[in-house]
Amino acid sequence: MSLTVIKIGGSLCGSARLDRLLRRLADEEGADLVLVAGGGPFADAVRQVQAAMPFDDALAHRLALDAMTHLTEVLATRHPRLVAAGDRAAVASALRQGRLPIWHPAELRAGHPDIAESWGVTSDSLALWLAIELGADRLVLVKSVDVPPEATPMSLAADGTVDTLFPEFAARFGGTIVVAGPADDDRLPAQLAFAREAS
Repeated sequence: MSLTVIKIGGSLCGSARLDRLLRRLADEEGADLVLVAGGGPFADAVRQVQAAMPFDDALAHRLALDAMTHLTEVLATRHPRLVAAGDRAAVASALRQGRLPIWHPAELRAGHPDIAESWGVTSDSLALWLAIELGADRLVLVKSVDVPPEATPMSLAADGTVDTLFPEFAARFGGTIVVAGPADDDRLPAQLAFAREAS
């Protein structure tokens, strides 16, 4: 079965688009999907506190991981099929049960040798790291802006669409990376159906 990791940007928080996407993905049958939530307003709060009361980026990174966990817990309440999953074993268990897991990075809070504890690694790179670890065929980054179809991991990092270390993770990923802006929402279910038929 083809596996797709879908990272939902925290900038979608509070939007009708977010609820629409969650309903569509939760209603998708027969495709193995894993969602990853950004930090959204919780991560923004970490940045604000760090600016007001300076502390090192290693601590900011761990607090940003907590921010992703908080948003995951909120999103998991939006549909009965959604469930928070704090590690790869929990993701696998949820998929076996026919649930739609939203991974949060609790397993990374103690540190990981492949992941720098800095703002150079955000939820985009963490979603890509997870896709690598799970052997996913595809990573979909759901963004609040549309990007040119010819965009590359390097150009996306250069213009700030993804974090600065994203190209390094992309070089290790053997699957396909798709960036989906608002104009792509109507095509997303068809893309997932194609992945299911190809598996």
